[in-house]
Amino acid sequence: MSTETTTPTATPSTTSRRDFLRVTAIAGGGLMLASYAEPVAALQRFAGAAPMADPMLSAFIRITPDNIVTIIAKNPEIGQGIKTMLPMLIAEELDVDWKQVRVEQADFDPTKYPAQVAGGSTATPTNWLPQRRVGAAGRAMLVQAAATQWNVPVSELTTALGVVHHKASNRQATYGSLATAAAGVKPPELDTIPLKDPKQFTIIGKRITTVGIKDILTGKPIFGIDVTVPNMHYATFVKAPVYAAKVASANLDVIKAQPGVTHAFVVEGTNNLAGLKAGVAIVGTNWWRVQEARKKLVVTWADHPTSQQSSAGFAAKAAEFFKSAPHRTIRNDGDFDAAIKSAAKVVEAEYTYPFINHATLEPQNCTARMNADGSCEMWTTSQTPQGGRALVATTLGLKEDQVVMHMMRAGGGFGRRLYNEPLAEVAWIAREAKVPVKLIWTREDDMQHDQFRPGGFHKFSAGIDANGKLVAFRNHFATFGEGERFASSADIGPTEYPARFVPNLRMDVSVMPLGVPTGALRAPRSNALSFAFQGFIDECATAAGKDAIQFRIDMLKAEIPPAQPLTPQQQANQMSAERVIGILEQVRDVSGWGKTKLPKGTGMGVAFYFSHRGYFAEVVQATVSKAGVVKVDKVWAVGDVGSEIINPNHAEQQTQGAVLDAMGQAYGQEITFTAGKADQGNFSPATTAAGSAANFPLLRIRQAPPAVEVHWRKTNYPPTGIGEPAMPPLIPALMGAIYEATGKRVRQLPLSKVDLKWA
Repeated sequence: MSTETTTPTATPSTTSRRDFLRVTAIAGGGLMLASYAEPVAALQRFAGAAPMADPMLSAFIRITPDNIVTIIAKNPEIGQGIKTMLPMLIAEELDVDWKQVRVEQADFDPTKYPAQVAGGSTATPTNWLPQRRVGAAGRAMLVQAAATQWNVPVSELTTALGVVHHKASNRQATYGSLATAAAGVKPPELDTIPLKDPKQFTIIGKRITTVGIKDILTGKPIFGIDVTVPNMHYATFVKAPVYAAKVASANLDVIKAQPGVTHAFVVEGTNNLAGLKAGVAIVGTNWWRVQEARKKLVVTWADHPTSQQSSAGFAAKAAEFFKSAPHRTIRNDGDFDAAIKSAAKVVEAEYTYPFINHATLEPQNCTARMNADGSCEMWTTSQTPQGGRALVATTLGLKEDQVVMHMMRAGGGFGRRLYNEPLAEVAWIAREAKVPVKLIWTREDDMQHDQFRPGGFHKFSAGIDANGKLVAFRNHFATFGEGERFASSADIGPTEYPARFVPNLRMDVSVMPLGVPTGALRAPRSNALSFAFQGFIDECATAAGKDAIQFRIDMLKAEIPPAQPLTPQQQANQMSAERVIGILEQVRDVSGWGKTKLPKGTGMGVAFYFSHRGYFAEVVQATVSKAGVVKVDKVWAVGDVGSEIINPNHAEQQTQGAVLDAMGQAYGQEITFTAGKADQGNFSPATTAAGSAANFPLLRIRQAPPAVEVHWRKTNYPPTGIGEPAMPPLIPALMGAIYEATGKRVRQLPLSKVDLKWA
């Protein structure tokens, strides 16, 4: 993989006050090390907790006399590899052999661990320095213990592979043999400890196999759906197809009489679309029996005002908006109206994308048990266990410390498990049934009761001058919300590219009410906005007669200075034109962009995106048959996520997974609504009452490209995450390739609704 180093213009700060350590000896000999740090506010809007004033425990190292080093992984593992990556940071600075490391998953405990969150690609930037400092402090204490024992200066000692060496006397001691003595060493303050030069890394940057991969491959019960506890019952929870509708009546007597059913009752619920909604709970001794009983359930649902909403209605409302003045303008640079009138060429287009489902392969699930002391004990796959605990406590009327959360490995998250409805449901059911309960959503539950990625509508206008320069740009975004409040993840910010790079630019917004629950999906907002904005930039490049990559580079080099100086924090959070140009130039080189004459029906497209602190540019080569069938031949991805790729295995897999995830969304995934209800119910084809196919297909192996080639451009910035920023460029790059192959612009998703036949 290629790398290139550049110098940053600004480096974001990572800590706000000094860190320190607590150390204890383990019974039977050994060392336990805990670090304290100011908690970060990562994903606070999801986690539901304000930063605490008191310092909190953030990581453990446990070293035993047998020289085994156990490292606690504090964040939820949802398939992103965090259970491997965070311990790698500690192990690197501790200077141990990875073979002697054992990893344990922490339970949720806000008195010990800050920011126990999975989402937003925050784990790397949040933990890059704190976790390394923990390891470095442990190493320093072990070295001091050896120096005291041997009566030699610390400066004469070195470490390697979990052993302290004194070269002059040819003495050495394992960490395990020094651990108990090290427990008596005064711990250093974390921010005073020197860290390794990256040239010294022996673990960071190396291909480390996923912790627990053997258990995954051999089917050991390690996921949330596998949990069993004594006397556990199974539950299904039937909610209204129209979101937040209440139960008017249900044939509970019939359900209670079914084999294996122990309880059936109505849950009144709340109006919180991300909390406990109304429905009917069925509990039994066997999951299959419970599902069979569900088939006999007859529920009459109360009327609900959003039952009139539909996908057709949303589209009609957007069309109305586009014929009228926008509700508000969120950015207005220069004079768009004057610039568009004087432009040599005017380009106009409308783009639309659908609601989509998170489609985690492991459906939503949770297990709950009410204990004799009144506490609620839960086994959960939540990405935001703090928010889940708060929701359960509110739902049951408990104090938060009465809710105990065991964190289980999740079979995919993609943002779905940021929301904790299953936790509230199973906690309520377990309390009412007075038995431990495992709640598993069916695939249909999962498909129709998601926190959906919202759809959206864009009307673009642009002006090109006689020199092929983009001089005017306007977007009217029709989305969801009320007043100045956007629905969750249906928003747009004033910095969306090409803001800052077009002299006359206006961003307009109009919103319509929505009764459908929406939320963050992998690369929230960016996953949809990239398709529209980058797709239209491609159209502008074509109108200007310019190469798609060079057109973007030329724009980025003509950055418009801000009206007032930016603060260092604003600079740190702002897209760097320099870094984007770097990845565009590199992806042009590695893909051979423009150097190969492609056969008719084959094309190459490009796009870039900055999101969640990461930069990616991607080139797609695709072939479209005359019958309109799309086949991606190859994808080249170049990422700039800072100075280090912590685990190249995971980094490549995350990037390749993001590419495939985006392809699946582009090809056929959409959720449509009729009379306030989701039409789709599963991955496989189904038939609606109207006789049309309604399904949510996942990408098949035969549709995957033979190769997704991943390259890195290393820059002197702190490392950031990968799972989110790798996704947004793929879809617009694919649409660019389709245009080059067929001459047809794709302005609507999914592709299954677009006629791509060509002669």
